[in-house]
Amino acid sequence: MTRPMAAQPYYGRAGEPDIDIRQFIDGAAGLLGGAANVIMQLAHPPVGYGVVESPVESGNVMVHPIKRLRTTITYLAVALLGTDADRAAYRAAVDTSHRQVRSRPGNPVKYNAFDPKLQLWVAACLYWGARDLYERMHGPMSAADADAFYRYSARLGTTLQMREELWPANRDAFERYWNENLAATTIDPRIRAYFEDLIDLKMMPLPVRSAFGGIHRFFVTGLLPQHLRDEMGMTWSPRQDRLLARIMRTVGTAEELLPTPVRIFPINVYLLDMRLRRRLGLPLV
Repeated sequence: MTRPMAAQPYYGRAGEPDIDIRQFIDGAAGLLGGAANVIMQLAHPPVGYGVVESPVESGNVMVHPIKRLRTTITYLAVALLGTDADRAAYRAAVDTSHRQVRSRPGNPVKYNAFDPKLQLWVAACLYWGARDLYERMHGPMSAADADAFYRYSARLGTTLQMREELWPANRDAFERYWNENLAATTIDPRIRAYFEDLIDLKMMPLPVRSAFGGIHRFFVTGLLPQHLRDEMGMTWSPRQDRLLARIMRTVGTAEELLPTPVRIFPINVYLLDMRLRRRLGLPLV
């Protein structure tokens, strides 16, 4: 079910009215699918090793989980809803951290956080995950909406150093890129151990782990592509898949009844937080 178009348009390529991106944003989706998307991104070895070996402790989710959640959601908020000025400011802030994330001589995997092709992969994961969650919650997009959403999603990469021409030209080209690169992802023991800690919420206090670890693993497993489940050695049954489908549609139906500011929470709040931080001269990341 596609939501009605809102009155205020957002803009796609060439400055033409394209879509109101807010109709495709569900605040709950990011919370349910965030860890699965991180695993997709980091399953590409240069991205995974760049994160695991990063010297930027302030961005380490295992050390500062709440701060990392803020900076990640803020990036999505700025990329999807921000102005050009918002995006430029946040790009500069992220660049400060990314300058330190590059492999050293002798590292088994070579990486550089400024590599546009690695940023393309991260943006592709964010787009694929957002589309997958939306359609699980609300049903398939129309062809026109799917095309518009795809074009707009290039901002998930161009908000950093990914050049717009790197974004596959259309959805068919994207599917070819996605299938080829997903099949090439591998999860070695070191990265798998990191993922297991992430899935089990090892960065959180014991009461939180005990209360939410099991349900978190359920959602992560269910929202991963099958190839990555296989890489992780995970099992997933048809019964679990039916249960996940019912949960996602129920959440989606409930969210369709909410006013837009409530439905897209907390993304809108993190955008306001970023703008306030910028005005007060506080760190953005």
